[in-house]
Amino acid sequence: MPDESPSLAWDPGQYALFHEHRSRPLRDLLAHVEARDPSVVVDLGCGPGELTLSLAGRWPGARVLGIDSSPEMLARARLADREGRVAWVQRSAEEWDPRAVGPVDVLVTNATLQWVPTHLRLLREWLRALAPGGTLAMQVPSNFSAPSHRLLREVAARSARAEELRPGLERADAVARPQQYAALLLEEAPVVDVWETTYQHVLPAAPDAPHPVLEWMKGTGLRPVLAVLTAPAERAALLADYERELEAAYPRRPFGVLFPFSRTFAVARTRG
Repeated sequence: MPDESPSLAWDPGQYALFHEHRSRPLRDLLAHVEARDPSVVVDLGCGPGELTLSLAGRWPGARVLGIDSSPEMLARARLADREGRVAWVQRSAEEWDPRAVGPVDVLVTNATLQWVPTHLRLLREWLRALAPGGTLAMQVPSNFSAPSHRLLREVAARSARAEELRPGLERADAVARPQQYAALLLEEAPVVDVWETTYQHVLPAAPDAPHPVLEWMKGTGLRPVLAVLTAPAERAALLADYERELEAAYPRRPFGVLFPFSRTFAVARTRG
């Protein structure tokens, strides 16, 4: 995942706990990508690699690159790539230069750009570097005002280390509104499709198990908090406070926990 310090190590196992829920947005995004025989396909922010390998399966004749800043995620990706189908590259989104791999026909970035404060500028640069008729397809969470994220900010603000925790919880400022993405992309590409979807995830929730939204957030949004709170007692106290809030916001029901999650999608195709 892009543009992270080494202290914010990703845990591929934790991230994979909700693999089906996390992978569906990419499938929905790719359903709007019409490229038929691309030569170069890039997955920017490839994570543990399963979804990148699906790109290699869809376009078997393409050179496919999976790019991520996390060595932990890339190690998992290389293990999954038994046929050596993908070139895995450790690089942050801000460091990656698309010109280094030649004209890119399809650039996919899925649930990554919220970690990249400069991505609005980078989107312009990436579009200009695409091959003629190339496609950029992106998806970002737009769920930062939901209870899962709002309550985390509130719990962190009550902590004795609130000032240290605050910078890691400001990602919402990096994500634009759908109309902003549409306007920006239309300045660079003639064909643009932008939309927003709210998924109603149903998460399993056994009575004696940790709250599933807490487990979801441990894989993503809680990471900057846990990187600061390294003392076990301090970490446990904040997590217990946060879990109490989540139990009220997302009650356990006979079918599990209902977890609405909004995401913004955009697909832009350059002139051929």
